[in-house]
Amino acid sequence: MKDTAEPLEVQRELRDMRNALAAMRDRLESAQAEHEAAVVRAVSDATAEAAQLRATVTALREALERERADRDQMVYAAVSQAHAELVQLKATAATLRANLERTAAAADAALAAARATDRAEIGQLQATIRQLRTQLEAGQQAATTQ
Repeated sequence: MKDTAEPLEVQRELRDMRNALAAMRDRLESAQAEHEAAVVRAVSDATAEAAQLRATVTALREALERERADRDQMVYAAVSQAHAELVQLKATAATLRANLERTAAAADAALAAARATDRAEIGQLQATIRQLRTQLEAGQQAATTQ
């Protein structure tokens, strides 16, 4: 019986080992399936994140290009406005210069006319003074002769 018990024991051990091997194989296959699923999820997540990053980069690039275009437009408008203002200031300066020259010429003419009028008045006053002296002297001579 001893010989019979040993092979039964070995057969049981062999069966238990086969069962343990099958269980290990199942666990290994399950672990591999979980690993493959994790890899697929990771690849999917990475792909989604990469797509999201590409979309973000595209949106940022577009925003940057819009900002550059806006800045260029504002610079162009400022330069254009400054140029227009410069032209206007030059025209104003030319007008003011012309007005100043006309005013100065009119003032010089008025001064010359006033001087001429004053000289004429002075001449008339001097003539009147001479005439009055002559009359006074004639009156004094007539009074002395009388």
